Amino acid sequence: MGWTFKLHGGVAAGLGATLLLLATLTWLPGALPFTGARWLAAAIFVSLFLTFASALVRLIMRSADKHAIWMAFRCLPGKVQMALGALALWGVVLLVFSTATEGNLQSAEVRDGRYVAFDTTPHARGTVEISQSRYQDVLESDQRTMLAIPGVLFLGAAYAVLAAGELRRADGAVVPSGVM
Repeated sequence: MGWTFKLHGGVAAGLGATLLLLATLTWLPGALPFTGARWLAAAIFVSLFLTFASALVRLIMRSADKHAIWMAFRCLPGKVQMALGALALWGVVLLVFSTATEGNLQSAEVRDGRYVAFDTTPHARGTVEISQSRYQDVLESDQRTMLAIPGVLFLGAAYAVLAAGELRRADGAVVPSGVM
């Protein structure tokens, strides 16, 4: 596998692990450092789009089916497989627990000195007033989701690019018959 595949996969896995760590840290008590940081969401979106799109292009250029991609991933070193699998499991568990404890409130904000959030309950959709402690809970939940979903997608990009690199290595090792 070429060094660009390793670098691309490593950066994607590193960014995914970092975002999952930050999402996990939202469960710790205390003030959230990134609440309301619009630049963070934009930076995550741009880097995710570039990383994920280029990983998909690399995978599509290999024109392999799902079974071949899985087999290429299985050819990676065991530590790499274990690390990506553990990180992906961590991200899925984080998302499941986050959505299970989230409730029906989202997009908390302060309007005229009052804490409000959007209630997504069926047949009762709309903005509702909430307490300050509930406001903090909704902010943490929103931030956890904003960090965990891109983290899992970065891990998917790492899987795709490392499998594409392994497919490329395997294709290069095959010598066509009749060529000497």
